[in-house]
Amino acid sequence: MVNSSQFPYFILTEYLDMGYLKYLYFVIVLILYIVIVVANAFLIVTICMKRSLHEPMYVFLCSLLVNELYGSAGLFPFLLLQITSDTHTISRSICFLQIYCLHTYATVEFCNLAVMSYDRYLAICCPLHYKARLTSNKVALLIALVWLYSLIKFLVSIFLTFRLKLCGNVIGRLYCQNYYVTKLACSDTTVNNVWGLFATFVTIGVPLFPIVFSYTKILRVCVNGSKETRQKAVSTCTPHIASLLIFTFGCGFEIFQSRYNMTSVPRILRIVLSLYFVTIQGLFNPIIYGLRLSKIRQICVVGSI
Repeated sequence: MVNSSQFPYFILTEYLDMGYLKYLYFVIVLILYIVIVVANAFLIVTICMKRSLHEPMYVFLCSLLVNELYGSAGLFPFLLLQITSDTHTISRSICFLQIYCLHTYATVEFCNLAVMSYDRYLAICCPLHYKARLTSNKVALLIALVWLYSLIKFLVSIFLTFRLKLCGNVIGRLYCQNYYVTKLACSDTTVNNVWGLFATFVTIGVPLFPIVFSYTKILRVCVNGSKETRQKAVSTCTPHIASLLIFTFGCGFEIFQSRYNMTSVPRILRIVLSLYFVTIQGLFNPIIYGLRLSKIRQICVVGSI
């Protein structure tokens, strides 16, 4: 039985032999990363600098955008190095760091979207009590809980994987994933599997409850409320619902791809959908929130004149 410490690196096998085209792909990915960083950073600075945007909805949005920078930082610098490399290897320590970053990114994203749905519920269903229920201290507490819960919860998973004895070091992916490292284990993975199922249930269930609760209440108010109420709900909830659905699809595909044989799917499509998980939110959120939320749109238009 071979101890995992005897494998100083992992080999990633999902990369194509691109020849000189790898420099073109490098430029494309670099531009994509720069756009994500600039777009998200611009909105973060705008929200922080403009006092008129110091409201719960925009503060929660700022936390969401910070998470986009966090998630993209866990993938893109590594991806750029791998594209130009002839040997697609990753050190053991960097692999586990990347696993931690990407998994905590996903948890923060779901929890942040759950908190944002609760914010919309209060704004639409309880407008007279909105400011009293979501004070600046409560907003800061909710954001702190989202990040602390997400960052601490996955420490158990990463520890359980780190202690495993591995029989190989070949991962059939573009980047490191906890499930694929666990599949390399020679030792018993029962504890990992049980904890993995529990952690998946908690990761989905904890944010799902406030999301379902909030939108059930919002839908009821929209059906029975005035035209103005419905317009307010549509204008502020559309970006959130779109962001939630897009991210859920990306996570769903990642889970489906890791559990089932996807060799029948074209390799290039598998690669694109694997990158979709992190890249789409970083691109989509600044655009949809910047265009749909009137206060941000007006500030951006005034600033560009």
